[in-house]
Amino acid sequence: MGILAEKLKGKKTVVILGHVNPDGDCIGSCLGMYNYLTENFAELSVCVCLDAMGVKFGYLKGYGDVQGTYDSEKRFDLCITLDVSDVPRLGIFAPYLENAGDSLCIDHHITNKGLAKTNVIKSDASSSCEVLYELLDEEKISVPVAECLYTGIAHDTGIFKYSNTSKRTLDITGRLIDKGIDFPDIIDRSFYMKTYGQTRLHGLALLNSRLLLNGRLIYTVIPYAAFAEYGCTVKATDGVIDALRVVGGVECAVLLYETGNPSEYKLSLRTNSSLDVSRIATAFGGGGHVKAAGATVTGTVEEILKGVCGQVSLQWEEMENRV
Repeated sequence: MGILAEKLKGKKTVVILGHVNPDGDCIGSCLGMYNYLTENFAELSVCVCLDAMGVKFGYLKGYGDVQGTYDSEKRFDLCITLDVSDVPRLGIFAPYLENAGDSLCIDHHITNKGLAKTNVIKSDASSSCEVLYELLDEEKISVPVAECLYTGIAHDTGIFKYSNTSKRTLDITGRLIDKGIDFPDIIDRSFYMKTYGQTRLHGLALLNSRLLLNGRLIYTVIPYAAFAEYGCTVKATDGVIDALRVVGGVECAVLLYETGNPSEYKLSLRTNSSLDVSRIATAFGGGGHVKAAGATVTGTVEEILKGVCGQVSLQWEEMENRV
C-alpha cells in the first residue's frame, strides 16, 4: 500500500492546503490532489483552501471550488499540505493542520524540515507536482489531474529551462502529455497571456530596474499604488523576476513589491549562477530553492538592498576562497 493510500485509510474528511500567494506549482499540486481524490474516492469529503489565485489558472478543474476563508468550527481527519515549506506559509489556514487528526506534507523545498506527521520531501524534484505524481496511481490520473500536474511542473521549471529540470521531470511530463492534455494551450494561457494592465505593470518594473555590484545584480521595485493604477493585483508580478534574470551579465535578480502594509515588501530572488539564493532568503526569514527563493521583509528599500548585496557578496567571497 502506498503512502497516500495508507494516509487515506479510515478517513472521511480531507483538507488540502498550499502556501500564501500561491504560484503555479502550488495551485497545480493542490488542485491535482483535489481532483484525484474526488474522482477516485467518492466516500471522502474533500476541500481545498488557498489564498486568491491568478485568474490565468481558471482553466484548471476545481478552480471554482477553492475556499478562501477560514472556518474555526471545522476539523478534518486528514490535512494534506502541498508546496509548503513551513507552518507560517500556510497563512490563515494553519489551524487546519494543527487541529487535524492526521497530516501529510508533500513538498520539494530544500528548506522544509517537515511540518506534518508524515512528510514526503524530495528537494531534488523539480516541483511539488513531480513529487505528487509519484504518489498517485498512474492509471487513475485523468486529463484534469494531468493538466494540473503539467501546469505545476511547467511553472516551477520555467517551461523546462531551469536547472531543476531532470530526465525524470521530462519522463513524467511526457506521460502527462500522453493522457491527452492540450499542453500548448496550457503554456499560452498560464505564461504568455496577459491583460493590458499587467503588460504596462511589467513595463514599469523593467523601466525602473537598476544595476548594482558592477552589473552583477539587478533589482526593481513596484510600488503598491501601481497595482491600482494599472488595474492589477500582486499576481500580475508573475514573470517580472524572470525578465530581470536573463539580462546579460546579471548573476542575481531581485524583485521588491510593496504589500500595502507599512514598510513591508515581498522579496523575490533568482539566479543563473552558482549563488544559493535560498540562503539569502533564509537570512530574511524566508526560504525556497537554490535558484529561486523569496521572503516577506520590512524596512526601507535601501536597507533591504544593502542586506541582499551583503549576503550576495559574502557568498562570492566564500567561492573565491574555495578556489
